[in-house]
Amino acid sequence: MSIGDDSSAPRCAWATLLTSEHLLPGLMVFAHSLLVQHASAHPLVIMATAKLSPRARSILSSMLPSGRLIIRDIDPIYPTSIATGLAYTRFNEVWTKLRAFSLTEFSRVALVDSDMLVRHNMDDLFSDPFVFGTEGEWIGASWACTCNPNRIATYPEEWIPANCGFTPQCLPEAASSSTIVQPDESTPRPARLINSGLVLLTPSQATMDEMVEAINTDPRIPEYRFPDQDFLADFFSPQPSNPRQRNIRYLPYKYNALKKLRIVHPNIWDDEVATNVHYILDKPWTLGRPGGRVNTEGKDPDAVVHGWWWSAFDDVQKARVDGAKGCIKVAEEDWKDCVEKYMTLD
Repeated sequence: MSIGDDSSAPRCAWATLLTSEHLLPGLMVFAHSLLVQHASAHPLVIMATAKLSPRARSILSSMLPSGRLIIRDIDPIYPTSIATGLAYTRFNEVWTKLRAFSLTEFSRVALVDSDMLVRHNMDDLFSDPFVFGTEGEWIGASWACTCNPNRIATYPEEWIPANCGFTPQCLPEAASSSTIVQPDESTPRPARLINSGLVLLTPSQATMDEMVEAINTDPRIPEYRFPDQDFLADFFSPQPSNPRQRNIRYLPYKYNALKKLRIVHPNIWDDEVATNVHYILDKPWTLGRPGGRVNTEGKDPDAVVHGWWWSAFDDVQKARVDGAKGCIKVAEEDWKDCVEKYMTLD
């Protein structure tokens, strides 16, 4: 062992699911911001199903220096019951994200969505004493915003500001893991729901097997609107009958800064504090640049946050073209066919 090495240190990783080429624009920016710009010390694992094309796999395998990005083939998860309550039909695919619990070659994993932009290094998450240093089995995640500001008809009726976990929070407490107020059993269920864009977890094949069994047998499964995150909120809720003492540690919004929070919850939002922005709902790369021909600022209430993504995209593109050391490398033909093809560039 060389000087400075610590063989007892936990092996950590970020993990995200990728099933289609059309997700590559988001992944390129996320990977660059996480691994290059803000220099995470831990690799990004791409959980890939058979749906991911060979070309996309080839791009991923060579885009970053060896060991920084790892492709893991996984089997999809589909419940045996028929979903009747999904908020979006595409959510049939999100159960497969839970395969992150099978990444047992790592001792600590952060499950992340690829429609994110890292604005500050967040490796400190892997040292969270509540998630990784407390008796029992824990996950860490931030709240789902249940305000439903867009009045989406398929969202639950009880999703209103009064039932949102973010509503009673305020700065500076809301931005710190040590001061953020945790919900308890008296908290209404909507205010205990999580957003699964970022979930800290300890991989365990036993837990994975229990999850699959529950997904195929729990009568609540067909009614979940947001499958994986509704399931996790229930599976890890403390219950007297649960001998494994499963729990959720609610994290500050800044690690999963849902873009709508900037408008809906100014009580907790600070542009400089937002560490990892999550581009839920409309994606900036499909809307086009704020102020552009397709996406004028007056029509885009999220123009400022979307502008951050486009600025990061320009940084990725410039570094790629210039051949900057350590940056993402993608051949021009692949970039046009598999990245720009799925973007609105006007």
